[in-house]
Amino acid sequence: MTDQTQSQSYEPGTHPDLPPPGLTTGPIKWARDNLFSSPTNIVLTLLSVYVLYLIIPGLLNWAVFNSVVDAGSRNECWEKGDGACWAIIVVRFDQFIYGFYPEHLRWRVDLAFVLLFVAIFPILFDKAPYRKALLIFSVVYPVIAFFLLWGGMGLEPVESAKFGGFMLTVTIGVTGIAASLPIGILLALGRRSDLLVLKVICVCFIEFIRGVPLITLLFVASTLLNYFLPPGTYFDLLLRVLIMVTLFSAAYIAEVVRGGLQAIPKGQFEAAQAMGLSYWQMMRLIVLPQALKISIPGIVNTFIGLYKDTTLVVIIGLLDPIGLSQAVLADSKWQGLSTEIYVFIAVFFFLSCFAMSRYSIYLEKKLDTGYKR
Repeated sequence: MTDQTQSQSYEPGTHPDLPPPGLTTGPIKWARDNLFSSPTNIVLTLLSVYVLYLIIPGLLNWAVFNSVVDAGSRNECWEKGDGACWAIIVVRFDQFIYGFYPEHLRWRVDLAFVLLFVAIFPILFDKAPYRKALLIFSVVYPVIAFFLLWGGMGLEPVESAKFGGFMLTVTIGVTGIAASLPIGILLALGRRSDLLVLKVICVCFIEFIRGVPLITLLFVASTLLNYFLPPGTYFDLLLRVLIMVTLFSAAYIAEVVRGGLQAIPKGQFEAAQAMGLSYWQMMRLIVLPQALKISIPGIVNTFIGLYKDTTLVVIIGLLDPIGLSQAVLADSKWQGLSTEIYVFIAVFFFLSCFAMSRYSIYLEKKLDTGYKR
């Protein structure tokens, strides 16, 4: 190396970047910051590790190592092992997924479920390929799903009474979530409107719905509503439930969005008006994007609560996973295995709700501008 080259290699700014010390990055830094950052945290961390040490081995033995997945009855399970009898889930798995939907038509349920992900993909991710074309599909997907599940237009009809299991839960949950958001936004705008009649209607609707338990509304949908219909009129029970669940969720979404609207500085409204924007242009382009961004945690929290509340339909005779579990446990061959069934259902709901919460966090980080008022 020449003297000139050597002198240039040591000029300021020409040194290569060195990696940071090992204790200041990676898992070690995370553990120091989150688990051992103070004497109190150290004690709590060690106590938590000890509790997990007591719980996890026994739980793994029951759920995994000593469990039985191949058996024809409870007694056969207990003869093969002293752990969880997952055989009840294996034997009744199709029933937990599809309820009593005709077996030869279950491909329609599978197709509707796959198309659901295609429909929500461009809505959840703005950089999805072919997003404009997929958004058109997202608009027409509810019609496609309706005919796939209920039949018609050349497809064999299926009564909603045969819907059940996780299929019923997803149908009610997704419908309520998708339909209640736009209705809730309109209710929030109506409650803040200067039109007195519109404001009073929205306020009365929101306060009435929020003041009545969902289970009461479901009873109204299943029984009392028939008294107000003309004689001989048939109104599908599941459709009535979908309407009530949507309206119930919309009232809560309206209050969440209203909180977001109130958090927008008055100057944003004045600036939009100064630019000559109409009311709907102002809301669509300026106000609502900011309000919805602020409201994301509350909106997702409402959706998660609604999704879990779908289990209440068992009260009015719809066989969601909880309702099916009661029917399964009524079989003398499987009595006494409620723990396995409820753990299975709990895992399903946890995974679904956890996915929604993680997407909420992703969306918050993506929309974070770093601006702090």
